[in-house]
Amino acid sequence: MLRLLRYIGHRLYTTWATFWFVMPFVVTYPLQWFLSQRPQRHRYLHALNRAWSRFSMLLWGVPIETVRHQPLPAPQPCVYVANHSSYIDILLLFRTIPGWLNIIGKSSLATVPLWGPIFGSVYITVDRDSAVSRGRAMVQARRTLEAGRSVVIFPEGRIGKHPGQQLDEFKEGAFQLAIATGVPVVPITMPLNHRFMPDVPGLRVRYSPLAIIVHAPLFTTGLTVADAPALKQQAYDIIASALRPEAGGIPEASTWRRAPVTAAPPPVRERTSA
Repeated sequence: MLRLLRYIGHRLYTTWATFWFVMPFVVTYPLQWFLSQRPQRHRYLHALNRAWSRFSMLLWGVPIETVRHQPLPAPQPCVYVANHSSYIDILLLFRTIPGWLNIIGKSSLATVPLWGPIFGSVYITVDRDSAVSRGRAMVQARRTLEAGRSVVIFPEGRIGKHPGQQLDEFKEGAFQLAIATGVPVVPITMPLNHRFMPDVPGLRVRYSPLAIIVHAPLFTTGLTVADAPALKQQAYDIIASALRPEAGGIPEASTWRRAPVTAAPPPVRERTSA
């Protein structure tokens, strides 16, 4: 009975969370489409996306712990580098980071029906397996910084293999970009997102507290491209230090059926020679 009740609870909460994520987009879709058509309107579309993120998370009912180790170096643009563990990472970042942001997301996001073309027209998309696409994304990110906007980059390149426990290796592009433009790097750790919505086949949502830690900025004044590996390692160590290994791992799929009991194999009798 407890197994069945738990299963029903998971299904109800998944439906609730999905509804309050999708419904605000459906209601505001005409306005989002209108704002996405002209670059001069994109600032207002990002503000709408931030409001969407905050509203959805409020209706999810999960407590969110926000830690800021130091005030951000406003009004200077920054390169924010964050660990990547869940599809809700972008929402939590939009909710937390002030200002008009740009973000680099995987190219497949632009193929999502209705929402994808809007995302692709406002933010930067990249095919991680294409050197040309990666180079184009860095050029767009540099232009964004030169225009006074901050950029969010996931230096792991994709959702990590061991979310909440271990970071994947960082790529240097974000750190070379920060050094080339002379802007600070701001490390961000999101240690619990994978507990709410893990990267698994199908849709799996679990009620779980969330947390985001915005670390002190790492300034790049006086650094050269040769310093990129050391800057990358410094950011890696800072982000990893705020992970919570006790919360690592993916939530199990819920089922109302009992796991089948596997019979133990019969003992093997050894033959002895006379």
